[in-house]
Parts: sequence; C-alpha cells; structure tokens
Amino acid sequence: MARDFTVQDARAIMQLLVQQATGQTNIAVVDTSTFVSAGELVLSQSIENVYNSLNIVLGRLISASRPYKAKLKLMDALDTGVYTSRLRKISYYSKFPKNAGAFNTNLYTNLHDGFTAGQNFDNQTPPVAQSVKSQWEQNLAMPLEMNFGGSASWDNCITQPEYQAQVAFRDEAEFIKFLTGYMQEHANDIEQQREAWNRMALVNKIASVYDMATYMPESVFDLVAGFNNKFGTSYTGTQLRTTHLKEFLAYFVTEFKLVSEYMTERSANYHWSVPKTVDGVTYHILRHTPYRDQRVYLYSKLFKDAEAQVLPEIFNPEYLDVKTQYEDVTYWQSVDDRGAIKCTPAITDADPTSPTYGTQIAGTAVDIPYVVGMITDRDGLMTDMMLDTVATTPLEARKKYRNTWQTFLKGVISDNTEKVCIFIMSS
Repeated sequence: MARDFTVQDARAIMQLLVQQATGQTNIAVVDTSTFVSAGELVLSQSIENVYNSLNIVLGRLISASRPYKAKLKLMDALDTGVYTSRLRKISYYSKFPKNAGAFNTNLYTNLHDGFTAGQNFDNQTPPVAQSVKSQWEQNLAMPLEMNFGGSASWDNCITQPEYQAQVAFRDEAEFIKFLTGYMQEHANDIEQQREAWNRMALVNKIASVYDMATYMPESVFDLVAGFNNKFGTSYTGTQLRTTHLKEFLAYFVTEFKLVSEYMTERSANYHWSVPKTVDGVTYHILRHTPYRDQRVYLYSKLFKDAEAQVLPEIFNPEYLDVKTQYEDVTYWQSVDDRGAIKCTPAITDADPTSPTYGTQIAGTAVDIPYVVGMITDRDGLMTDMMLDTVATTPLEARKKYRNTWQTFLKGVISDNTEKVCIFIMSS
C-alpha cells in the first residue's frame, strides 16, 4: 500500500503534538516508520463526510483521549454558595483603649468626695475634665463594608449526529469508544477553561498587590534586593538562580518562613488596612492569617531541583500542610515566559485624594519579569462556579443531530484587605 505521508510530514505532525504537550520547539524523530504509519492511517482510506477526518472502516480502533484535570484549584470556593453569600463583606476597624476609671491616676481623679459617676469638670475657662466619663459612654463599633460583585459567563456546545458517523466503525462497541473519546475531549476543553479562569485570577491577584504596594506595607518582597542587602552583595536575579542558587534557596526558605509567621500576627502589615481618620485619630483594619488559612503558590521550575530540601523546610503539618495549602505553578501566565506576568489588574482605588477612592478601577500595567511565589489569606483570593448548567436540544428532525449546550457563570474575589505577600525577583 502506497503511503501518502512522507517521513517529513509525520515528523511535522508529531512535532506539533509534542510542542503543544511540552512547550518544546524542536523534536528529534527516532522511529520514523512508526510515525509514518500512524499518519498514513488517517489519509489513505475513504473518509466519512460528517467530521471529514475518520476512516470508514479499518482495523482496531484506539480512541486517543484521556482525562485532563484543571490545575490551580486551591483558590476554588468550598461550596457553590460561598461567593454569592460574600458579595457584601463587613470588617471592623481596630479601636484603642480608654483611660482608666477605677483608680485615681496621673491623668484623672475619678474617686473624690462630691464627684458624680459622670465626667467632672473644674472651674477653669474653658473647663477641664477632672475625671473620665461614666459607664454609659457610647463606644460603637466602626464597620467597613466592601462589596464584591460581577460575574462572567460563557457557553460550550458539542454537536452529536444521530446516525451519520456510524459508517466509520465496525460495530456499536467501536462507535461507543469513539463517542467516549469525543466527549472526553470536550470535557478536557471545559477543564482547560476552568484552569484558565483560575490562572487569570491568580495573575490578577499578584499584579494587584504589586500595583497597590504603596498602600500594602511589606506585601511585595523583592528577593534580589533582600539578598543583596543582607549579604552586602550585588548579584542579579539570574546569578542567584544559577551560580548562587544554593545560598539563595537557603535565604528564601528563611524569609518565607518568617513572612508566614508574621502573617499570623494581628497587624496593619501585609494588606491594605483602609486607614480612616475620625476626630484626628487614624484607625485601621487589622488582620491576621493563622497558618491554617494561608494558601501558598510557588513557581515549580525554581524549586524542582531542590524541592526535596526546600518543601520539607517550608511545609510542616503543625504549620502549613503541603497537601491542602500548597500548589506548585509551572507557569504564571504564558508557557513562553513561564516566570513572568504582564497584567493590568483590577484594583480598589486606595488613594484617599482620588475622586474614585474606594471604587474598583483598572490599575497600572504591571510587568514583573520573575515571580517566585505568593502567600495569601484563603479569603483574599477565591473563585467560584456560580452556575454550571447543561441542556440538550431535541433531535433536529431534518438533519438528525442534537446540540448539548453548557453554560457557565463564574466570579472572583480578590480582596487586598486580607493579608498577602508576593515574592519577586526584580532582575
């Protein structure tokens, strides 16, 4: 039987498949006869006229499809009601203690013959309070309400001919095998979309923290600057990731563990504390993120050769659980530049002088050449599938096919009032 595909054509096909699977740009073909035979089976026989890609009848059928599971699921909400119930989020400003009232102190005389339970003033002009206010002084909470809304929707559709493709198969079992692969690849497309959505949310989160760094103390950690400042060196990021990788990883592990520990403290660091001034006193939203609520994303390429040393140092069941609180990221945004992100993020305008203060705006375009990782509060980054519904049309009476439509509605919470720290390398 004459072969329609040459060796060169088969190489091109396999090169394309491998490039898509691994991101490589070149491939060396070893067993050319195997590749050519695989190619030949596609074009050297008569083709059915529905998909225009299936032989009518040949020998054994192999359905080339396997399940794909979406990555970056760590940010998925625990249940489908979490996102909608969190559209309105109320936090509370930290308030300061009051002057002592049970004792006479250097500031106030609270116990004195003739004084009442309330505030007592002297005879000066204007009068000066000699004692604190009564027990009925009102000290209401200072709430802060933030609203998270909006969603995105898209459809997927797959067409299933009722009878027309069966000529391409020897029996019902083969036809079912074909349909199984057909539907599996459709499911894989959907999984890829889920992953793409979460990857978008992850990149936006990193970029938003970088863009809001002025208002989020300690939330951006430049590891190159930190290393050089600590050791009095002037290495570049490339040098730290190659020649001095061992020393750099030891430094990173130490700093990462410290940041993780510091995030458990209730403070105004590592988040936007939404400062508010009342009667000359500035109040802040104070946050703390216990170890159990921390979520960690790390760029796997940097740690692959040393993960046996790095991960056990960072993750300990008493603190961070590698199985439930960590996800390795093989690329942040693009397989062509795996360590970088380029994004114009959605942020909350944190500039108190801005006319759009407190509203969501498009931030400044962010270009980070190398992202090492991020620790974030569980509530600071959350995605949820708000709607996932499937409907199938009746049989089209004339052309004999059915369409199955799947509709998605999905949302993202990216809350920078919750603690977060991104680790980057500036050069």
